[in-house]
Amino acid sequence: MFAIIGASGNVGRSTSSTLRQAGMPVRAIVHDSAKGAPLRELGCEVAVADLQDSASLAKSIGDADAVQVILPLRPQAKDPAADLSLSAASIIDALKQTHPQGVLVISDYGAHVSEDIGMPTIFHEFETRFRMVEGHKVILRSAEHMHNWGRVIPVALASGTLPTFQDPIDMVQPTISAQDLGLIAARLLLRPESGRDLDIIHAEGPRRYSANDVATALSELSGRTIHAQAVPRSQWTKAFEQLPTSLADLLIKANDAKNKGGLVDAEPNAREVIHGRTELIDALRPLLPPMGHGHPNPQPNGRAR
Repeated sequence: MFAIIGASGNVGRSTSSTLRQAGMPVRAIVHDSAKGAPLRELGCEVAVADLQDSASLAKSIGDADAVQVILPLRPQAKDPAADLSLSAASIIDALKQTHPQGVLVISDYGAHVSEDIGMPTIFHEFETRFRMVEGHKVILRSAEHMHNWGRVIPVALASGTLPTFQDPIDMVQPTISAQDLGLIAARLLLRPESGRDLDIIHAEGPRRYSANDVATALSELSGRTIHAQAVPRSQWTKAFEQLPTSLADLLIKANDAKNKGGLVDAEPNAREVIHGRTELIDALRPLLPPMGHGHPNPQPNGRAR
């Protein structure tokens, strides 16, 4: 039995689907029963649990042989950083109660960095706690998800300008489609154990892309010319002013680290980096809104998943 925590999200759904296609039994753990319907259609057993209630979560994990964990960001929380910490502690407690044979956690590029670089530092702390869990452990560090660009696609189509915090705009960054990440996670769950207590694996797309590459892809998909434009550093605080303070702080620090280069990246001398197959343009294609609809004014691309 494979228990997938956060099975209704993009990555969890992809993992669940891949495992079911392989004929494996899957227990999809969701926080809202209504979101379990598509997973039931895949043939998954659905369990509902509060991620911050370790007893509820442990009950849902039950006798599962292997567990996949995704630490979700909830931007609507009053203090998203503290919320992430509470979720992480609850998940670790539930794993210690249930003792699955193997656990795979989705982490973040840059989680190996000890200094405070925002969002990756949350995962650095989570990994530290996770190492204390018994059984075979896999940390799958993920590059930023391609679908995060969806937040600024409407404004890019409306104005011809793609706002971005990536500066310079021609600097390539690691990224991956959520579907590919879920597929890679499923294959790792099915792979024989390495014999090591802990495996750290990195996942990113077939190649790296810049903000200019995103603008070029959107130009091709939309049929209009779109140019990338870096949001000046002096305007970042204002750009994030509608977000909770702790979340804005995580995103600003992470984007500063990305622009320095080499920090929000795979760990140096990584043992294994797995590349997905989905190209950026194919990941962006379904994110384009129907033409002619109103265009909201979302935040420029950050690191929130």
